[in-house]
Amino acid sequence: MTQSIIVQVGQCGNQVGCRFWDLALREHAHVNKKGIYDEALSNFFRNAVLIDMEEGVVNEILQGPLRDVFDNTQLVTDVSGSGNNWAVGHRIYGPACQEQVVEKVRRAAEHCDSLQCFFLIHSMGGGTGSGLGSYVLRLLEDEFPEVYRIVTSVYPSAEDDVITSPYNSVLAMRELSERADCVLPVDNQSLVEIVNKIRYMSHQGKPGHVIKKDSTVISGQGGACGAEKPFDAMNNIVANLLLNLTSSARFDGSLNMDLNEIAMNLVPFPRLHYLVSSLTPLYTLADVSVPPRRLDQMFTDAFSRDHQLIRADPKHSLYLACALVVRGNVQVSDLRRNIERLKPSLPFVSWNQEGWKTSLCSVPPVGHTHSLLALANNTCVKPTFLELKDRFMKLYRKKVKAPERCEKNIFAYEINLNIVSETSQNKIKTYIKYVPAPCFNTI
Repeated sequence: MTQSIIVQVGQCGNQVGCRFWDLALREHAHVNKKGIYDEALSNFFRNAVLIDMEEGVVNEILQGPLRDVFDNTQLVTDVSGSGNNWAVGHRIYGPACQEQVVEKVRRAAEHCDSLQCFFLIHSMGGGTGSGLGSYVLRLLEDEFPEVYRIVTSVYPSAEDDVITSPYNSVLAMRELSERADCVLPVDNQSLVEIVNKIRYMSHQGKPGHVIKKDSTVISGQGGACGAEKPFDAMNNIVANLLLNLTSSARFDGSLNMDLNEIAMNLVPFPRLHYLVSSLTPLYTLADVSVPPRRLDQMFTDAFSRDHQLIRADPKHSLYLACALVVRGNVQVSDLRRNIERLKPSLPFVSWNQEGWKTSLCSVPPVGHTHSLLALANNTCVKPTFLELKDRFMKLYRKKVKAPERCEKNIFAYEINLNIVSETSQNKIKTYIKYVPAPCFNTI
């Protein structure tokens, strides 16, 4: 079997990673009643690298029930943090931690018989996630050029409390466009709306169809990360995206899909590798005797905006390709029937009308009989990125800078950023200078 390495960068990346490991261990414990360390477990649970320049989240993981899963050979930490500054993460911590990161990743790769891909989990709004995360992506490309790089990026909402998040996001996006093989963008605002909707339904549901409280896929209460935290419900959704995506590598199925097939089948051109993710179900019912939604309804839900992890409207845009990852007792005939049913309402490009990739895993998520993850390469991501570019330009026109943490020590740098204009393909060169950074003894 092939193996993958998960690289968690920054506070958000490690929090999402914590939820992933928690839920993945529950799945394997549910399936493997004897608790045997089998081949499915060894594919992931020995192959992880945790990176953060503010060690609080990593220390919480190591002090909790997950402390036996990781050890110091998998950690790269510091104490200062990047101060929500892309330049600090990319230009200071990146070169400073380069040897450590490469050593840890190589050590993890040595445990793999056949390394298939890297999963990079990070956020776009913070300094470490965006700056150091994009630097780590560059290291992975340089050191392992033949290994696929799949990135899960959490994008900030328009109401984000970090004023420099548009800077950090746009600067990191250039690295993602150039160096990632596949990017799964997740919008914070979409996660908030999903969680709020589920909480509302859990209190307003009809008799017999009441949603279980704190059941955003699977609650974190009593899990490996300790007590429930405010962002756990949102992190659960992203973690379940990764659970479904890696299910074929962890469990048997009649039509398993290798992870590298995602990039091979869904990315027709190298830079067009941003995929729209949608997940169903997103909650569990309080009454276990109520039958789950019909299989056909699950496929319909997967192509509705309410189940998407990014705000977009794919049905009014063009599909380049689409992948369906189904878990549970589902037959190939069910897949074909639903694809034929949905095809008339999904506008595909003329040169790839049959651009479907399917996967069937026999093991469903804990608490459910079926689940479905849809990954669509769709042009609907353009408005989302244009909105982010507009937020960037508004800040830049006002000469907004990162909040200063030290008046005397200014880290001056200059970077060329290529931004594609909405009305033309001309490249606008933007120069960002004199971004303040935290105090460092070396400056």
